Amino acid sequence: MTITAAMVKELRDKTGAGFMDSKKALEQCEGDIEKAMEFLRQKGIASADKKQNRIAAEGLVATYIENGVGAIVEVNCETDFVAKNEDFKTFVNGLAKHIVTNKPADLDALNASVCSCCNMKIEDAVKEKTATIGEKISIRRFEILEGDLATYVHNGKIGVLISATAQDEVLLKDVALHIASSAPEFVSRAQIPASVIEEETRIEMGKEDLANKPENIRAKIVEGRVNKLMAQKCLLEQPFVKNPDQTVEALLAGKLEVKSFVRWTLGEGLEKRQDNFAEEVMSQMAK
Repeated sequence: MTITAAMVKELRDKTGAGFMDSKKALEQCEGDIEKAMEFLRQKGIASADKKQNRIAAEGLVATYIENGVGAIVEVNCETDFVAKNEDFKTFVNGLAKHIVTNKPADLDALNASVCSCCNMKIEDAVKEKTATIGEKISIRRFEILEGDLATYVHNGKIGVLISATAQDEVLLKDVALHIASSAPEFVSRAQIPASVIEEETRIEMGKEDLANKPENIRAKIVEGRVNKLMAQKCLLEQPFVKNPDQTVEALLAGKLEVKSFVRWTLGEGLEKRQDNFAEEVMSQMAK
């Protein structure tokens, strides 16, 4: 039978598949839209499996808070173009809400849980997104906090989730913004492991500019340097980003305490794609 442009458009709208894939599926299934959808899904999921060895270091960091439970999640894709896709954004934001609702213990539990919106396991929903969007999609990590919470996400690239001892929406929003901007690693000195201080001390003691200093002088200089480094790592000791004359500790004094926070930068620690875009386009045209 004749495959019309309207038929191809209908199949594309229902599946998100490309023009040629849709046309071939309809030809294979003699114009039957339902069979063509099944054919593309089977073909798409198979293609999704083949995409799993690609590098996915772009994507989004998203957060969601409801009834004293908050989640932060990072979902990766291969290109920034897909990260800006509304379908991808909806999926990631929905996943953050799903995590808050279901409180999975780890990634395995998350992948095995069933999405209430699509009635699919999350791992299958990820495969379907990989197939329809055309890039490797992977859930990298998530974390859950409970209590009086606040969040700040900067362009989907930096995400912050805070747990505090009291709720002050404006104040906590400012602190979340500060954490995004200044990247502290700990709330206070009490949270810094001794191993971190020992490592920094060892590094400073070995620096060339101190090699000829007397031992007692060198020890004092190193102590001062390490103390300064630790202050930079602690949220409470950092100058508040909106008012550098005031520390975060002074800002919060008598109002509330920050119990814990999570700050993630999208793709940190992941290998980035080094593809040549022109070569990629040419390779696609040659298929």
